Amino acid sequence: MPVIAAPPAPTHELPGARFTALATPSRGSTDTSVWRVEIDPTTPATPHQVTREEVFVVLDGTARVRIGGAEHIAGPGASIVVPPGVPFELAAAGDAPMRALCVLPVGGQAQLPGGEPFTPPWAQ
Repeated sequence: MPVIAAPPAPTHELPGARFTALATPSRGSTDTSVWRVEIDPTTPATPHQVTREEVFVVLDGTARVRIGGAEHIAGPGASIVVPPGVPFELAAAGDAPMRALCVLPVGGQAQLPGGEPFTPPWAQ
């Protein structure tokens, strides 16, 4: 399937965050999952790690990211590269929502502290 139409609305919602699956195995891709995330400015970051490299490209707003204990700020157009097995957190910085495009290889999983790895539903 060479063209996958974008959904008209977010496909998954959590308190303060919305995820829109764009290209995922359930939508027709085989090797790469891509989704858009929007995080409200008052939403606290969720510490976790991933089993495969994950890349975020900030589209709007400003991201505050902590990777392996080091904090960084990323604005529109910046890429955030999260290595596998390294704790990280992502949140909006400032007063506006942060929107980013996210890319994770199919089979990549997230893991909350003390939990088992799982595939986020927006990446399936």
